[in-house]
Order: sequence, then C-alpha cells, then structure tokens
Amino acid sequence: MASPAKATTDSNVVDMNRPSARARVQAFGGFLTNMVLPNIGAFIAWGLLTALFIPTGWIPNEQLAQIVGPAIKFLLPLLLAITGGRMVGGQRGAVMGAIGAIGLIVGSDIPMFLGAMVIGPLGGLIIKKFDRAMENRIPAGFEMIVNNFSLGILGFLLMIVSFLFIGPVIESANNFVTSAIEALVATGLLPLLSLINEPAKVLFLNNVIDQGIYYPLGMQAAAETGKSIYFTVASNPGPGLGLLLAFTFFGKKTARRTAPGAIIIHFFGGIHELYFPYVLMKPLTIIGMIAGGATGIGVFSMFDAGLVAGPSPGSIFAYLGLTPKGSFIGIIAGVLAAAAVTFLITSLILKMEKNNDEEEDELSESIEKSKAMKQQGKQVASSKKDEKIDKVSFACDAGAGSSALGATTFRKKLQKRGIDGIEVKHYRIEDAPQDSNIIVVHKDLYDRAKHAHQDKEIITIENYISDPNLEEMLDRLEER
Repeated sequence: MASPAKATTDSNVVDMNRPSARARVQAFGGFLTNMVLPNIGAFIAWGLLTALFIPTGWIPNEQLAQIVGPAIKFLLPLLLAITGGRMVGGQRGAVMGAIGAIGLIVGSDIPMFLGAMVIGPLGGLIIKKFDRAMENRIPAGFEMIVNNFSLGILGFLLMIVSFLFIGPVIESANNFVTSAIEALVATGLLPLLSLINEPAKVLFLNNVIDQGIYYPLGMQAAAETGKSIYFTVASNPGPGLGLLLAFTFFGKKTARRTAPGAIIIHFFGGIHELYFPYVLMKPLTIIGMIAGGATGIGVFSMFDAGLVAGPSPGSIFAYLGLTPKGSFIGIIAGVLAAAAVTFLITSLILKMEKNNDEEEDELSESIEKSKAMKQQGKQVASSKKDEKIDKVSFACDAGAGSSALGATTFRKKLQKRGIDGIEVKHYRIEDAPQDSNIIVVHKDLYDRAKHAHQDKEIITIENYISDPNLEEMLDRLEER
C-alpha cells in the first residue's frame, strides 16, 4: 500500500485538473478551519469566561457574566467574518466581511457563527471582483476616493441584504440542523453520529464536520447552558488512543514500533492525524473506531457532560482545560470508555489477522515497494540531481497540525545528516509558496495538492514519524 513518491504515473496525472469530490470537500474543510483556527484563542477565552462566571460556573459573578452574551453575539462572529473576508479579499475583504456580518448579527436571535462563515468570504469575494474589474481603469489621483467609496457603498448594500434576506435564510437552516441533532439527543441516538464521524475523520474530513457543524452548534448550546456535548462528538481523543495502544501491543514490526510515539503526539499533543494511517492500513479497524466513538458519546450523554468550547487541538489537556464544573467525571469516563472499547475491538481484529500466516506486514511491504520504486525512478532522480533544492514545504489541511509535525521532524533529520541550506516550513495546502521546490503531503491529500500546485513536485507520505518516501528524499538531498 505504498504511496507514490511523486506524481509519475499516468493514473495520477490524467485528472490533475479535475480534483476528486473528496479533495474538494477537504479543501472546503480546510477553508473553514482557516477561518476558525486563528480565532481559537478568542473562543477559549469566551469558554473560560462562561465556565467561571455564569450562575452555574465555578465562581459566579453577575457583573463579569455580563460579558458572556455580547462576546458570543458580536465578538466571535465578527472575528470569523473578518478572517474569512481577509482570506478571500485581503484587508478590504476583511472590512466587507465585518460590515456584512453586523447585518446578520443584529437581525438574528441566535449567535451567527454559520452566517459569519458565509458572509465573510462572500464580502471578500465581492470586493475582490470589483477591484479586479476596476484595475487600470481608475484615473491617477482618484484611487483613494474610489477605493473608499466603493468599499462603503458595496458594504452598505451587503449589510442591508444580510439583515433582510441572508440572515433569515441562514437562521432557518441553522434551526433545522439544530432540531435534527436535538432529535437524536432526545431519542438517545446521538452515538449514531459516530457512523459518520469516524470514517470522515480518517479521510481528512474532520475539519468539515467539526468546524462547519459541531462547533457552531456547540457555541449556541454553551451560551445557554454553559457547556455542550457537541464539542466532544468528533474530537474525543479516546478512540485514537485505543487504536494506537492496540497496535502497540498487537501490531506488526514497523506499526508496533511507531505506535507508542504516535500515542504521545496524538493523545497529549492533540494531532489526531497521526492515527489515520493506521486505520487506512487496516481498514477493518474502523469498526473499533466507530464503536469507541459511539461509546464515548453515550457516556458523555449519560453523565450530561460537555465542554465550554471546542478543543483545538484535540488533546486530553485541552479537554480537561475546557471541562466545566460538574463534568470532569463524565468527560474522563467518556474518553477512557472510548479508548477501552476501541482497544478491545482493534486488538481482536489485529490478533485475528496476525494468526494468518499469509498476511504480510503492510508497513514493511510499503518500505519494500518504495525501494523498488526508487530503483525504477533512478532516471528521474538523476535528471534532478543538479537541480537546486532550497525550499521544502510540508502541507496539510489546516497547515497547523500534521504538517507542523512533519516539518519539525524533517528539519531534525536534515541536521542529523549535516544537510544545510534548505528551508523547511509548514503550510495549508493552498498556501504553500510558489517557490517551493518540493511539497510534501499525506497521500490522501494528493488530489487537492496537485490541483493547487500543478507544476510542483509533490511527495506523498503515509506516516509523519517514519516514512520510506521521506527517507528517499533525504538520500536525494544528501546526494545533491
């Protein structure tokens, strides 16, 4: 199940201009994440404010609790809209996003997180299109007056449209989704969400469901009750812990050797992408992940437990730091129960497969195939031998989790081999610099990366800690 070191086969190149549906959804999830991620600190600050000072908090304070409502109604949606607008249209887009968002906020009775994540990028797109249309058409000396009045007039129109039309539509859609999930809660079927959550996560769609659905709903619920179970339904680190523990005890060779290190980074560091390759290597283990996720949700529900804000990253430390008064037992029990169930089921699956003498070690097989690919690609590698390589970019969905880990690890390996003069940094896939010589991504993000960087060499990996394609690249850099 080795992944290609780079795009060399016809099957990989044929549809480079037509990214798969999964790649498009991943890109959408990455966009949502990049609206939320820079503002996570503000969400956590609001969560701490709620946990401490509301009437059911740790130290109730009527005066300080007055900040809770305005912060969730105005501050957080405006931050999202400003960030989304800036991502699309720069600083002018950020201003447009904020103007449009205030129309949504004033015209709505609910916190407009979903609305802000729509109107911010929309405002940025409008002003970007306008600026492009007016490029080279503004008389010299009139740039400032055109820029200011265009922003003011377009922003005014967007604010009115948001207040009268966009806001009510988004509020209706939000109420529908909320009612549907609350129906699951009322019937005790909320654990069934794991049937969607766990497969989506290992396909790198975790940011779509978390940032796009559960976190906005969780903020609305937390504003009323001071906590929400929605923050836990897809971010629980327990199932990943159980899976990696099973591979530690019952995995084979390379998998058993790398799993303990992955546990530390996943469970304590909160980078869940570390366990995805293990599930992809043994697809049957998704059963254990679904069962563990459902068990965790069931336990959280039984204890009426929840968090005050979205845990980002999904570390056990973030979980405990965002647990409100009265929920510690339920949160800890839900994480441990999820880990235990996943561990038991995954262990059974691995032991059954281990007894099959014909079964090969997939990770070892991956290394052997990589060596064969290296031999086949000698001609291509030699043609690039004289090429100057001074910038390697690790890229992932949000540019802040697995890619950061990969870049840090790779820099250390370069230092260990005495290779210098190479800049190694991490980015969101679409933000990788155009002057990058090589872009490194997980193999399941290849379509999206190739669509964004069609003229770049892309190296795919399966494991951020130890991967044969990274070792091949190190050898290549050492020989240059």
